[in-house]
Amino acid sequence: MPNTPLFLRRILFVINPISGDIDKSDVHQMLVQVCKEHGREAGLFETTGNNDLDRLQQYLQQHAYEAVFAAGGDGTVSLVAQAVQALGLPMGIVPLGSGNGLSKDLGIPQDPAAAVELVWAHREQTIDTLSVSGHFTAHLADLGFNALVVTRFSEGTTRGPGAYVRIALQEYIGYEPARYRIETETETWEGEAFMLTIANARTFGSNVVINPDGLLDDGWFELCLIEPFPAAAAPRMLYHLYSEGFEESEYTRRLRCRRARIAVLGQDTVQVQVDGEPLELSTPLQVSISPRSLRVLVP
Repeated sequence: MPNTPLFLRRILFVINPISGDIDKSDVHQMLVQVCKEHGREAGLFETTGNNDLDRLQQYLQQHAYEAVFAAGGDGTVSLVAQAVQALGLPMGIVPLGSGNGLSKDLGIPQDPAAAVELVWAHREQTIDTLSVSGHFTAHLADLGFNALVVTRFSEGTTRGPGAYVRIALQEYIGYEPARYRIETETETWEGEAFMLTIANARTFGSNVVINPDGLLDDGWFELCLIEPFPAAAAPRMLYHLYSEGFEESEYTRRLRCRRARIAVLGQDTVQVQVDGEPLELSTPLQVSISPRSLRVLVP
């Protein structure tokens, strides 16, 4: 359960100036002004896409902040989560991206002005984090179709949900599922999958509920598989995913575990989406959980 609120005086906001399709021109002023009105001091740190994690960690070691807010999308949230976890600081989120998946799972308001109120009106919750072949993961990672779409999306210049849907429709035609072998501490599964999600939480930023019963602080993660399905079954599949009915489909299955080894048969490397960021990793993947390792501020 969440803990007693902290009185936070000095807060750092980490801002991604190009996340999502939201104009950031007034965000800086709003964050500083609102904090000032409530007797808080706000600092600003902009990401550049160049060595951001090292720069942020060094900055935090040199300045005495009591909490760090990620003001951006899923990539910015993952960056801040990794930085504050190492230092034991609490993290807040001001959603400014295209998806904002973790903030939705935490019940954080999607309106930036309302989310800033977590500075003075919050509770603290400690959640699990994952390692996917050594890469920090706070929310969701996946292989297969969505990882391909995220990669194509990151290569383009247009942001927002419309661009994502357009790319997904283009890639769906001719997509060939891979074959996987999964070994957990309790079971082994082998077969083809359209998509394989490594889930620490429940919901993608697109509001697809891939893991309806998932909890962020239970010490477990889930491997959620969508097996190949005929085109005629696609509308029903989408209905299940948007209505929290993942396990109602004959083409889905879920493995619950604390560690996993995921091999992609016939492939030495694989595209993986990790907290909204595309990576190409060697196979097999090694996945493990760090229970209750990240402090977050929630309503």
